[in-house]
Amino acid sequence: MPSRPGLPLRAAAPNPGAPAQHGAGRVGSVLGAALAAAGHEVVAAAGLSAASRDRAQRLLPGVPLLPADEVVAAADLVVLAVPDDALPGLVAGLAETGVWRRGQLALHTSGAHGLAVLAPAQAVGVLGLALHPAMTFSGGPEDLDRLVGTPFGITSLVEHRAVAETVVLEMGGEPFWVAEADRVLYHAALVTGANHLVTLVAEAADLLRAAGVDAPARVLGPLLTAALDNGLRRGDAGLTGPVSRGDVGTVAGHLAALAERAPDAVAGYAAMARRTTERAQAAGRLRAHEAQPLVDLLDGVEVPS
Repeated sequence: MPSRPGLPLRAAAPNPGAPAQHGAGRVGSVLGAALAAAGHEVVAAAGLSAASRDRAQRLLPGVPLLPADEVVAAADLVVLAVPDDALPGLVAGLAETGVWRRGQLALHTSGAHGLAVLAPAQAVGVLGLALHPAMTFSGGPEDLDRLVGTPFGITSLVEHRAVAETVVLEMGGEPFWVAEADRVLYHAALVTGANHLVTLVAEAADLLRAAGVDAPARVLGPLLTAALDNGLRRGDAGLTGPVSRGDVGTVAGHLAALAERAPDAVAGYAAMARRTTERAQAAGRLRAHEAQPLVDLLDGVEVPS
Protein backbone atom coordinates (compact mmCIF):
# COMPACT_ATOMS: atom_id res chain seq x y z
CA MET A 1 0.00 0.00 0.00
CA PRO A 2 1.17 3.60 -0.34
CA SER A 3 3.48 4.75 2.43
CA ARG A 4 1.17 7.62 3.34
CA PRO A 5 -2.27 6.68 4.70
CA GLY A 6 -5.10 8.53 3.07
CA LEU A 7 -3.93 8.32 -0.51
CA PRO A 8 -6.58 7.00 -2.92
CA LEU A 9 -6.46 3.22 -3.06
CA ARG A 10 -8.13 0.63 -5.24
CA ALA A 11 -10.76 -0.66 -2.82
CA ALA A 12 -12.98 -3.69 -3.05
CA ALA A 13 -15.44 -5.60 -0.91
CA PRO A 14 -15.49 -9.39 -1.18
CA ASN A 15 -18.69 -10.60 0.42
CA PRO A 16 -19.49 -14.00 -1.10
CA GLY A 17 -21.85 -16.89 -0.47
CA ALA A 18 -25.08 -18.38 -1.62
CA PRO A 19 -27.42 -16.78 0.99
CA ALA A 20 -28.66 -13.37 -0.07
CA GLN A 21 -27.18 -11.62 2.96
CA HIS A 22 -23.71 -12.71 1.86
CA GLY A 23 -23.86 -10.55 -1.23
CA ALA A 24 -22.85 -6.91 -1.62
CA GLY A 25 -24.25 -6.48 1.84
CA ARG A 26 -25.64 -3.54 3.71
CA VAL A 27 -22.45 -2.69 5.59
CA GLY A 28 -19.98 -3.39 2.79
CA SER A 29 -21.91 -1.37 0.23
CA VAL A 30 -22.22 1.62 2.56
CA LEU A 31 -18.52 1.57 3.46
CA GLY A 32 -17.63 1.21 -0.21
CA ALA A 33 -19.71 4.25 -1.06
CA ALA A 34 -18.06 6.21 1.75
CA LEU A 35 -14.59 5.20 0.56
CA ALA A 36 -15.49 6.25 -2.97
CA ALA A 37 -16.66 9.63 -1.68
CA ALA A 38 -13.28 9.98 0.07
CA GLY A 39 -11.44 9.54 -3.23
CA HIS A 40 -10.72 5.83 -3.29
CA GLU A 41 -11.45 3.92 -6.49
CA VAL A 42 -13.84 1.06 -5.75
CA VAL A 43 -12.82 -1.50 -8.35
CA ALA A 44 -15.03 -4.49 -7.54
CA ALA A 45 -17.44 -6.13 -5.12
CA ALA A 46 -18.72 -9.68 -4.72
CA GLY A 47 -22.37 -10.64 -4.65
CA LEU A 48 -24.68 -13.29 -6.02
CA SER A 49 -28.22 -12.25 -5.20
CA ALA A 50 -30.61 -9.83 -6.86
CA ALA A 51 -30.58 -7.78 -3.65
CA SER A 52 -26.79 -7.55 -3.88
CA ARG A 53 -26.96 -6.36 -7.46
CA ASP A 54 -29.63 -3.78 -6.68
CA ARG A 55 -27.71 -2.47 -3.68
CA ALA A 56 -24.47 -2.27 -5.65
CA GLN A 57 -26.18 -0.40 -8.47
CA ARG A 58 -27.58 2.10 -6.01
CA LEU A 59 -24.53 2.66 -3.78
CA LEU A 60 -21.67 1.55 -6.04
CA PRO A 61 -22.76 2.47 -9.57
CA GLY A 62 -20.55 1.01 -12.26
CA VAL A 63 -18.67 -1.28 -9.88
CA PRO A 64 -18.56 -4.86 -11.22
CA LEU A 65 -19.59 -7.85 -9.10
CA LEU A 66 -16.88 -10.51 -9.36
CA PRO A 67 -15.89 -13.75 -7.61
CA ALA A 68 -14.25 -13.09 -4.25
CA ASP A 69 -10.75 -14.14 -5.29
CA GLU A 70 -10.85 -11.80 -8.30
CA VAL A 71 -12.05 -8.98 -6.08
CA VAL A 72 -9.10 -9.42 -3.72
CA ALA A 73 -6.63 -9.73 -6.58
CA ALA A 74 -7.81 -6.39 -8.00
CA ALA A 75 -7.63 -4.36 -4.81
CA ASP A 76 -5.10 -2.61 -2.61
CA LEU A 77 -7.66 -2.12 0.17
CA VAL A 78 -10.01 -5.04 0.80
CA VAL A 79 -13.17 -4.60 2.90
CA LEU A 80 -14.41 -7.85 4.44
CA ALA A 81 -18.02 -7.19 5.47
CA VAL A 82 -19.50 -10.62 6.16
CA PRO A 83 -21.33 -12.26 9.09
CA ASP A 84 -19.08 -12.99 12.06
CA ASP A 85 -19.17 -16.77 11.68
CA ALA A 86 -18.32 -16.58 7.97
CA LEU A 87 -15.23 -14.41 8.39
CA PRO A 88 -12.62 -17.01 9.47
CA GLY A 89 -13.46 -19.33 6.58
CA LEU A 90 -13.45 -16.48 4.09
CA VAL A 91 -10.01 -15.20 5.13
CA ALA A 92 -8.51 -18.70 5.22
CA GLY A 93 -10.15 -19.73 1.96
CA LEU A 94 -8.78 -16.67 0.18
CA ALA A 95 -5.33 -17.45 1.61
CA GLU A 96 -5.52 -20.94 0.11
CA THR A 97 -6.09 -19.43 -3.34
CA GLY A 98 -2.92 -17.35 -2.97
CA VAL A 99 -4.56 -14.03 -3.80
CA TRP A 100 -3.44 -12.15 -0.68
CA ARG A 101 -0.24 -10.21 -1.33
CA ARG A 102 2.28 -8.24 0.68
CA GLY A 103 1.38 -4.58 1.07
CA GLN A 104 -2.39 -5.02 0.76
CA LEU A 105 -4.59 -3.55 3.44
CA ALA A 106 -7.45 -5.78 4.62
CA LEU A 107 -10.08 -4.53 7.04
CA HIS A 108 -13.02 -6.41 8.43
CA THR A 109 -16.15 -4.95 10.01
CA SER A 110 -16.91 -7.68 12.54
CA GLY A 111 -17.42 -6.51 16.11
CA ALA A 112 -16.81 -9.98 17.53
CA HIS A 113 -13.42 -10.51 15.88
CA GLY A 114 -10.13 -8.70 16.29
CA LEU A 115 -6.89 -9.23 14.38
CA ALA A 116 -6.45 -12.96 14.99
CA VAL A 117 -9.01 -13.83 12.33
CA LEU A 118 -6.84 -12.08 9.73
CA ALA A 119 -3.76 -14.18 10.55
CA PRO A 120 -3.80 -16.15 7.25
CA ALA A 121 -3.60 -12.88 5.32
CA GLN A 122 -1.15 -11.22 7.70
CA ALA A 123 1.16 -14.21 7.32
CA VAL A 124 1.94 -13.14 3.76
CA GLY A 125 2.41 -9.46 4.59
CA VAL A 126 -1.13 -8.06 4.48
CA LEU A 127 -1.76 -5.15 6.85
CA GLY A 128 -4.83 -6.13 8.88
CA LEU A 129 -7.34 -3.87 10.63
CA ALA A 130 -10.54 -4.53 12.58
CA LEU A 131 -12.90 -1.58 12.09
CA HIS A 132 -16.39 -2.10 13.47
CA PRO A 133 -19.04 0.60 12.95
CA ALA A 134 -21.16 0.83 16.10
CA MET A 135 -24.29 1.44 14.07
CA THR A 136 -27.21 -0.56 12.73
CA PHE A 137 -27.68 -0.62 8.95
CA SER A 138 -31.11 -1.50 7.57
CA GLY A 139 -30.31 -1.46 3.87
CA GLY A 140 -32.29 1.74 3.33
CA PRO A 141 -31.17 5.01 1.74
CA GLU A 142 -30.57 6.51 5.18
CA ASP A 143 -27.64 4.17 5.90
CA LEU A 144 -25.00 6.34 4.24
CA ASP A 145 -26.11 9.38 6.24
CA ARG A 146 -25.98 7.34 9.44
CA LEU A 147 -22.31 6.61 8.84
CA VAL A 148 -21.39 10.26 9.42
CA GLY A 149 -20.18 10.57 13.00
CA THR A 150 -20.63 6.86 13.72
CA PRO A 151 -18.16 5.55 16.32
CA PHE A 152 -15.89 2.78 14.99
CA GLY A 153 -14.30 0.30 17.38
CA ILE A 154 -10.79 -0.13 15.97
CA THR A 155 -8.24 -2.85 16.72
CA SER A 156 -4.85 -2.96 15.05
CA LEU A 157 -1.18 -3.32 15.75
CA VAL A 158 0.08 -0.21 17.52
CA GLU A 159 2.17 0.78 14.52
CA HIS A 160 -0.90 0.62 12.28
CA ARG A 161 -3.22 2.61 14.52
CA ALA A 162 -2.77 5.83 12.54
CA VAL A 163 -3.76 3.99 9.35
CA ALA A 164 -6.89 2.58 11.03
CA GLU A 165 -7.90 5.97 12.35
CA THR A 166 -7.31 7.61 8.97
CA VAL A 167 -9.53 5.10 7.13
CA VAL A 168 -12.33 5.61 9.66
CA LEU A 169 -12.07 9.39 9.47
CA GLU A 170 -12.14 9.26 5.68
CA MET A 171 -15.45 7.38 5.86
CA GLY A 172 -16.89 10.03 8.16
CA GLY A 173 -16.65 7.93 11.32
CA GLU A 174 -15.14 8.56 14.74
CA PRO A 175 -12.50 5.99 15.79
CA PHE A 176 -12.06 4.66 19.33
CA TRP A 177 -9.72 1.92 20.52
CA VAL A 178 -10.75 -1.61 21.53
CA ALA A 179 -8.01 -3.99 22.69
CA GLU A 180 -7.83 -7.41 21.04
CA ALA A 181 -8.62 -9.18 24.32
CA ASP A 182 -11.72 -7.00 24.85
CA ARG A 183 -13.23 -7.42 21.41
CA VAL A 184 -15.83 -10.09 22.24
CA LEU A 185 -16.98 -8.30 25.41
CA TYR A 186 -17.24 -5.04 23.46
CA HIS A 187 -19.43 -6.73 20.88
CA ALA A 188 -21.60 -8.39 23.54
CA ALA A 189 -22.23 -4.95 25.01
CA LEU A 190 -23.43 -3.57 21.70
CA VAL A 191 -25.64 -6.59 21.01
CA THR A 192 -27.20 -6.18 24.47
CA GLY A 193 -27.85 -2.51 23.87
CA ALA A 194 -29.00 -2.58 20.25
CA ASN A 195 -30.21 -6.00 19.11
CA HIS A 196 -31.85 -6.88 22.41
CA LEU A 197 -33.41 -3.43 22.51
CA VAL A 198 -35.20 -4.10 19.24
CA THR A 199 -36.52 -7.37 20.68
CA LEU A 200 -37.73 -5.61 23.83
CA VAL A 201 -39.46 -2.87 21.83
CA ALA A 202 -41.14 -5.35 19.50
CA GLU A 203 -42.23 -7.44 22.51
CA ALA A 204 -43.70 -4.39 24.24
CA ALA A 205 -45.55 -3.42 21.06
CA ASP A 206 -47.02 -6.91 20.71
CA LEU A 207 -48.22 -6.85 24.32
CA LEU A 208 -49.87 -3.47 23.79
CA ARG A 209 -51.66 -4.81 20.72
CA ALA A 210 -52.86 -7.76 22.79
CA ALA A 211 -54.14 -5.24 25.33
CA GLY A 212 -56.19 -3.52 22.62
CA VAL A 213 -53.87 -0.60 21.84
CA ASP A 214 -54.07 0.01 18.08
CA ALA A 215 -51.04 2.29 17.75
CA PRO A 216 -48.35 0.98 20.11
CA ALA A 217 -45.60 3.09 18.52
CA ARG A 218 -47.46 6.27 19.47
CA VAL A 219 -47.57 5.11 23.09
CA LEU A 220 -44.05 3.71 23.27
CA GLY A 221 -42.22 6.43 21.34
CA PRO A 222 -42.18 9.20 23.98
CA LEU A 223 -41.78 6.74 26.86
CA LEU A 224 -38.88 4.81 25.38
CA THR A 225 -37.15 7.97 24.17
CA ALA A 226 -37.25 9.36 27.72
CA ALA A 227 -36.13 6.02 29.21
CA LEU A 228 -33.19 5.79 26.80
CA ASP A 229 -32.16 9.34 27.63
CA ASN A 230 -32.38 8.59 31.35
CA GLY A 231 -30.33 5.43 30.97
CA LEU A 232 -27.61 7.08 28.91
CA ARG A 233 -27.33 10.14 31.12
CA ARG A 234 -27.93 8.65 34.58
CA GLY A 235 -27.31 4.91 34.32
CA ASP A 236 -29.05 2.91 37.06
CA ALA A 237 -30.10 6.16 38.71
CA GLY A 238 -32.48 6.68 35.78
CA LEU A 239 -34.46 3.54 36.59
CA THR A 240 -38.17 3.94 37.29
CA GLY A 241 -41.06 1.49 37.60
CA PRO A 242 -42.28 -1.21 39.98
CA VAL A 243 -38.97 -3.04 40.44
CA SER A 244 -37.17 0.16 41.46
CA ARG A 245 -39.93 0.74 44.03
CA GLY A 246 -39.97 -2.84 45.32
CA ASP A 247 -43.61 -3.26 44.24
CA VAL A 248 -43.65 -7.06 44.35
CA GLY A 249 -47.45 -7.18 44.05
CA THR A 250 -47.38 -5.29 40.76
CA VAL A 251 -44.67 -7.56 39.33
CA ALA A 252 -46.64 -10.62 40.44
CA GLY A 253 -49.70 -9.23 38.67
CA HIS A 254 -47.70 -8.74 35.49
CA LEU A 255 -46.44 -12.31 35.59
CA ALA A 256 -49.97 -13.65 36.09
CA ALA A 257 -51.36 -11.59 33.21
CA LEU A 258 -48.53 -12.65 30.93
CA ALA A 259 -48.96 -16.32 31.83
CA GLU A 260 -52.62 -16.06 30.82
CA ARG A 261 -52.46 -13.75 27.82
CA ALA A 262 -48.89 -13.94 26.46
CA PRO A 263 -47.13 -17.00 27.88
CA ASP A 264 -44.18 -16.71 25.48
CA ALA A 265 -43.28 -13.41 27.14
CA VAL A 266 -43.04 -14.75 30.71
CA ALA A 267 -39.43 -15.95 30.58
CA GLY A 268 -38.13 -12.71 29.08
CA TYR A 269 -40.03 -10.53 31.55
CA ALA A 270 -38.84 -12.58 34.52
CA ALA A 271 -35.21 -12.54 33.36
CA MET A 272 -35.19 -8.78 32.84
CA ALA A 273 -37.01 -8.15 36.13
CA ARG A 274 -34.45 -10.28 37.96
CA ARG A 275 -31.51 -8.44 36.40
CA THR A 276 -33.20 -5.10 37.07
CA THR A 277 -33.65 -6.10 40.72
CA GLU A 278 -29.96 -7.01 41.00
CA ARG A 279 -28.82 -3.75 39.46
CA ALA A 280 -31.26 -1.68 41.53
CA GLN A 281 -29.96 -3.28 44.70
CA ALA A 282 -26.31 -2.86 43.71
CA ALA A 283 -26.95 0.81 42.93
CA GLY A 284 -28.64 1.41 46.27
CA ARG A 285 -32.08 1.91 44.77
CA LEU A 286 -33.42 -1.10 46.67
CA ARG A 287 -32.42 -2.24 50.13
CA ALA A 288 -31.89 -5.93 50.78
CA HIS A 289 -35.23 -6.40 52.56
CA GLU A 290 -37.01 -4.70 49.63
CA ALA A 291 -35.24 -6.72 46.96
CA GLN A 292 -35.61 -10.16 48.55
CA PRO A 293 -39.39 -10.52 48.00
CA LEU A 294 -38.84 -9.74 44.31
CA VAL A 295 -36.02 -12.29 44.11
CA ASP A 296 -38.19 -14.92 45.80
CA LEU A 297 -41.05 -14.22 43.40
CA LEU A 298 -38.88 -14.34 40.31
CA ASP A 299 -37.00 -17.46 41.45
CA GLY A 300 -40.34 -19.24 41.66
CA VAL A 301 -41.55 -18.32 38.19
CA GLU A 302 -42.58 -21.31 36.14
CA VAL A 303 -42.26 -20.74 32.44
CA PRO A 304 -45.34 -22.01 30.58
CA SER A 305 -44.51 -24.86 28.23
